[in-house]
Amino acid sequence: IVPLLQGWYIVTYALGIYHLNLFIAFLSPKVDPSLMEDSDDGPSLPTKQNEEFRPFIRRLPEFKFWHAATKGILVAMACTFFEAFNVPVFWPILVMYFIMLFCITMKRQIKHMIKYRYIPFTHGKRTYKGKEDAGKTFAS
Repeated sequence: IVPLLQGWYIVTYALGIYHLNLFIAFLSPKVDPSLMEDSDDGPSLPTKQNEEFRPFIRRLPEFKFWHAATKGILVAMACTFFEAFNVPVFWPILVMYFIMLFCITMKRQIKHMIKYRYIPFTHGKRTYKGKEDAGKTFAS
């Protein structure tokens, strides 16, 4: 809609930064393992095979993420009704800066995930293999 309106680039940029902030909070654990390294007074993510499994708890739950993102979109849409938010800018610079900010932020977040071995996404239900069926079946 921004190319159609030919304006409100600052509103779009602010919305993109807000959504990036929400996404980082969505990917982050509720308790940061880097802060818990020195102290043993709270839950931590397992780092060894024999440690107890603790489920991944997000800093920003999924429903709150979508709720906040929707509110942000509605506020941004409301801002387009006011000419004061239509600040003339050279939009390619904003796009390049946003892409650079996104790449740097996600690189840091992915390094953090790898270092502390947490994955905020599940890949379906875990299945376990049982014993092989060695007996014969009887038909009645």
